[in-house]
Formats: sequence, C-alpha cells, structure tokens
Amino acid sequence: MEFINSIILGVVQGVTEFLPISSSGHLVVAHDVLGFGFIDNLSFDVALHVGTLVALLFFFWKDIVKYIVAFGQSFANWDLKNSLDQRLSWFIFIGSIPAGFFGFTFESVIDEKLRSPWLVAVLLIAVGLLFLLFERLFPKTKELESLGLKGALVIGFAQVLALMPGVSRSGITILAGLAQGLKRQAAARFSFLLSIPVVLGAGLKKMFDVVQEQLSANEWLVLLVGAASSAVVGFYAIKYLLKYLNSHPLNIFAYYRFALGAVIIVYLLVG
Repeated sequence: MEFINSIILGVVQGVTEFLPISSSGHLVVAHDVLGFGFIDNLSFDVALHVGTLVALLFFFWKDIVKYIVAFGQSFANWDLKNSLDQRLSWFIFIGSIPAGFFGFTFESVIDEKLRSPWLVAVLLIAVGLLFLLFERLFPKTKELESLGLKGALVIGFAQVLALMPGVSRSGITILAGLAQGLKRQAAARFSFLLSIPVVLGAGLKKMFDVVQEQLSANEWLVLLVGAASSAVVGFYAIKYLLKYLNSHPLNIFAYYRFALGAVIIVYLLVG
C-alpha cells in the first residue's frame, strides 16, 4: 500500500505544484484527511518537492543554461540594457532573494503555525477571488522582455506569500505578473523560472535533514517512487499549463479553488 500511496501523492504534488491551486495546501489536506503512515513525515514531502524540481530542470534546461551563462558573462561585460538574457538572469536572482530569506528564517514557524486545513480553505478561496479580479483589472499585453526590475521585485515578494499553504507559488506569482501587464503565459514562464532557485535551495537544506534520518531500504524506495511520479506528472503539468494560458484565463482554477475550499470547510465542520 505504501507504494500506491506514494504514487498517489506524487501525482497530486506533480499536478498541484505547477497548476495555480496550491500543492502544499493539497498535501496538508491529504495528510490530515487520509493519513499515510510513514509517508506523513517530512522526508516524503521533501522527496515530492525534489521530484517537481527535477521536472522544472528538465523542462527549462535550455533556459537555465542560457541564463547561467548570461549571469556569468555580466560580470565580465555588464550590458543589462541591451542583453535580455543578462537582464532576466539578474531578475531571477534578485527576485528569488525574498522568498529564500523568509523561507529560511521562518521555516519552523511556517511548519508549526501555518499548516492548518482551516487556513488552507480560506486562502484557496481568497486567492481564487484574486484570480477573477486580476483577470478583469489588468491588461495582459506585454511579453517577458518588457519586465523591469521593479516588476521582478514585486513578483519576488509575492512569492513569499506562497510559503503559506493554500496560496500557490505559481498562482500568486502569476497574479503579480499580470499586475505588471504581462501576458498570462509570460507571467507563468517567469514564475516557474523564479521558483527554481528557491525550490533548489529549500530542497538541498531539507535533503540534508532527511539524510540524517535512519531510513530503511524500503523507505528510500518509497521516497524514490514518490519523487519519480511527481517529476513525470510535473513535467507535463508545466507543458500543458503554459499551452493553456496562451489562450485561456485563470477562471477555471478560481472555480476549482472555490469548490475545494468549500469541501474542506464542510469536512472540518462535520468531522
């Protein structure tokens, strides 16, 4: 059963990490409602996040190489005004700092105080309302090339809010991108690129903690299965979300968030 549960949660993580519906919120609810024994612990959540990191690295590997090279070249030939690659590489670096700082500094507070199904339900609904509001308020006409430092910082600080389960890293950063006038697909693309340094840093830190645990060979295999399933599903979630946002609004995700939030509230009141 552990392997089946591992695959189930891997699929949930792979889909919800990239669709703007909150992976951490879904995992909090899944653990609270279903209970999965061994895979309820931190090490399994770390494995799932490593899986989605792998999905990001595989999907964006050409961009990652391009921006790493451009970032290095900027030290020898600073040309942010004319080089889009240099500019975006620095925007990704600077935009990652707020979430990295707050995540590292307040990790224990977040894990202990914010992993509440009630909070998840409220935030699912609240951010869903923002989806509908932002779709109406902001023109979505600009490509990623038009993003400036101020806009990158706004998106970077928005990513801090995603530390709360129920918000959604992709959801809140896409909203921040829309507020800069970016097209949905451009906002989503920058959102995913911006998440890579933060997810990588958090994953490495937590992986160090996991290595200290005395896990059996079977438990390591369970982690590997969960990570693999989240990686495969996550890759296709990125692919089809970018394609979907090219010509569709965020409304369907807002309605999903409303429905899930309502179901969680009913479950908590009844159970």
